[in-house]
Amino acid sequence: MTSIDLLKANLLSPMVLCFALGGLARFLRSDLRLPESVYAALSTYLLLSIGLKGGVALSNEDVSTIIAPVAATLLLGVAIPPIVFGVCRGIGRLNTADSAALAAHYGSVSAVTFIATQTFLAAFHVPVEGYLPALVAVLEIPAIVVGLLLARKELAGGGTLRTALHEILTGKSVVLLAGGTVIGFLTGEQGFAHVKEFFVTPFQGVLCLFLLDMGLHAAMKLREARRAGPFLILFAIIGPLCFGGLGILAGYLAGLGLGGSTVLGAMSASASYIAAPAAIRLSLPKANPSIYLTAAVGITFPFNLALGIPIYFSVARWLFAP
Repeated sequence: MTSIDLLKANLLSPMVLCFALGGLARFLRSDLRLPESVYAALSTYLLLSIGLKGGVALSNEDVSTIIAPVAATLLLGVAIPPIVFGVCRGIGRLNTADSAALAAHYGSVSAVTFIATQTFLAAFHVPVEGYLPALVAVLEIPAIVVGLLLARKELAGGGTLRTALHEILTGKSVVLLAGGTVIGFLTGEQGFAHVKEFFVTPFQGVLCLFLLDMGLHAAMKLREARRAGPFLILFAIIGPLCFGGLGILAGYLAGLGLGGSTVLGAMSASASYIAAPAAIRLSLPKANPSIYLTAAVGITFPFNLALGIPIYFSVARWLFAP
């Protein structure tokens, strides 16, 4: 299958079309809205589900097989934020707070992009390592910490780094992913079988509803992107392509297969919009939300969902070609 065929198949997938429907509804000024409580319930279900499935898969793995992938993921989480910070300060001429905020967001990970990539690969029957959900938390936490350290002189008041660390570690995404992974690991296949019908069969439908709501939010941020300036728009597209390639290479060198390397590439290319905004809002109030949220939600997320994932898969296929 050619890259064009992959792109067409992705753009015509239910999840991408639901995302597009949400964006269209916003542009048409429709009264379509999902209550905040529904959004919270959908995100809770998705995060806990991938954590549980990752934990079950992890229970069947030899610990030695995951050391290299974990180390590679940790290295990406530490290395990407300083690169983003340097580019934003040097080329973009952004201030320290805004540069550090973007560094934290782009060094971290979008759990929904992770889910979308796995769904894309499943549609083409490409196997992935089952323990990959554990790598989401590994990538998310260090990147935000490094981003805050880059702006340590701008931190609001004393002790806020410690407070921010507490916010990150006890945040919804980390608790659900890490907690779900532990539960899945402890219960194994036998225990998970009791709830498998709830957490596996409806997963695709719940993801479509979640992406419908994300389309509404992304369209709102996309309007702000027109006022963001050319640097932010170019960075939010070119940056993910570069980081995605870096993640694919890291996965390949760490021993991940075609699917796993694609997923790690997409993770590296994504930007957090759950854990990172909470930490940045708390510790870097000088950072402008219209910059980091517009870039992460309004530009990078829809780009990855529609175009980025097929691109990363094509690059990984080229790298793995005999």
